[in-house]
Amino acid sequence: MEYKDYYKTLDVDKNASEDDIKKAFRKLAKKYHPDLNQDDNEAQEKFKEINEAYEVLGDPEKKKKYDTFGSGYNFSGGQNFDPSQYGYSYNSTGNAGDFSDFFETIFGGMGNNSRTSRSFSFEDFFGGGNSRPRSAAQRQSYESELNISLEEGFNGATKKVSLNYGGEIKRLSVKIPKGMLPGKKLKVKGKKWGLNGDIIFKINLIEDGKNKLDGLNIITKVDVLPWEAALGTKVVVNTMIGKIKVSIPKGITGGKKIRLANKGYVDTKGNTGDLYIEINIINPPNLSDEEEELYQQLSEISTYNPRG
Repeated sequence: MEYKDYYKTLDVDKNASEDDIKKAFRKLAKKYHPDLNQDDNEAQEKFKEINEAYEVLGDPEKKKKYDTFGSGYNFSGGQNFDPSQYGYSYNSTGNAGDFSDFFETIFGGMGNNSRTSRSFSFEDFFGGGNSRPRSAAQRQSYESELNISLEEGFNGATKKVSLNYGGEIKRLSVKIPKGMLPGKKLKVKGKKWGLNGDIIFKINLIEDGKNKLDGLNIITKVDVLPWEAALGTKVVVNTMIGKIKVSIPKGITGGKKIRLANKGYVDTKGNTGDLYIEINIINPPNLSDEEEELYQQLSEISTYNPRG
């Protein structure tokens, strides 16, 4: 069986205080939380290891037993040992939940159900570690983050969110009002979802590569062909308020912007920005013989030198 170095897992010294251990756990738990790493199996395994380590080091009784066992036999992390030689026995039933065989062997008989351990405390993940004590009459509040797209912020949306509360997964439906901006906070009453307090979500806005938010202005990239830029044209642009026909002036250059007043983002107070159409000139990926010949003729008769 492999010996687990819980101090190394939480990146704390063996003489670390209870408060230091808790701070280290909270920092790592936020970083590797499954809700923020849904497609990252490695991060989710790390999350389990962090919780197991805190289940031991965050419990004075378990920590004392762990320290006594480790120092008494001078074990190091990753070292293999036979538990039967040290008075322990373990028969794997496949029901160890999120904890290792090492944990179940050493601490399985200590009276706590490891699958509902204190290490999965919702407050440990999202609560403020240095908040002032609250009276019983004051409501708790928990903090998390919520990623939304520019379109969801512009039009409003309902997002399905999963949160780990006391070892139990809570699935919430969070209504996003129109006009939410990045960095703003959204309060959701937890009582409806069986939570003892409210959840404060910090809004993160995820851009799609074509649209960018600058204050209340929306910058939308539009691809045009070289001859369209040279001769001018009309294009249909997909915007947050629907399709708009835009006139591209003759001789426009790449990177230039066309401003459409009051067509941008609208915040929760009704303030409106502008829409900027940013020109991106692209060449056809493949040229026909005729097109290549015309380009050749143009190169021969043109007198313009962009390099001075």
